[in-house]
Amino acid sequence: MTRIYVDGIGLLGPGLSGWEQAREVLAERAPYAASATVLPPVEKLPPAERRRVGVPVKLSMAIGLEAARHAGADLTNLATVFSSTEADCDNTHAILEALASSERAMSPTRFHNSVHNAPSGYWSIATGSMQPSTSLNTYDATFAAGLLEAATQIQSNGKPCMLLAFDTAFPEPIRRLRAISDAMGVALVLSPQQTPASRASLTLTLGDDAATPMPDSALEQMRLDIPAARSLPMLALLAQQRSGTVVVDYLESLSLAIEVSNIA
Repeated sequence: MTRIYVDGIGLLGPGLSGWEQAREVLAERAPYAASATVLPPVEKLPPAERRRVGVPVKLSMAIGLEAARHAGADLTNLATVFSSTEADCDNTHAILEALASSERAMSPTRFHNSVHNAPSGYWSIATGSMQPSTSLNTYDATFAAGLLEAATQIQSNGKPCMLLAFDTAFPEPIRRLRAISDAMGVALVLSPQQTPASRASLTLTLGDDAATPMPDSALEQMRLDIPAARSLPMLALLAQQRSGTVVVDYLESLSLAIEVSNIA
């Protein structure tokens, strides 16, 4: 059993344009309107790097910076955990197309963006952070695996950590085999002790209970379609400023129970 504190939240996904707007939807104060994910302009990166980045970097930068702003976090002193089902799906598709062609030429930019920790590298360039960073490839366990890794690091070193859990969609024909519907990501600034910015504590326990569904059918479909969206039931409790326990998918034989205790 592990307890950590949530100091900041960033969220972006289909019909969810940041935590402030998403909080109203998840708290059922505003209706959910499905729409494609819209990525904001990339902040902080120099122009040369900004031109090279793909959807995973744009998405992780957007959610991470939003979470840090809400927490008032010092980005240069914040460790990070990046968790996603795949690296840059569009870039992987383009590389496979090149390898299947007669020329088989590949640009250096495509090659260095193909590695799974590319978003972490761009984050360190943008923020100037020299803190530890871990990148996980987690298939359907994007959120649970990332949250457990961040919590483990917090408990072992007693320092805050930011989780950035995100997924993007493959183009066809890979999409037929890995049918993620759209890009979606959530970032959490997590602390070992309660701070003035803390909005709730999370207590994590492994078990085998079934995952908690979303009451709204469209949000439930998103939860099922996008691994990072397994976070939605927990985010709903945070949006509602309500205490309770939800279960999120983890491994085939294990789930993760998250007890949310609201801090008034």
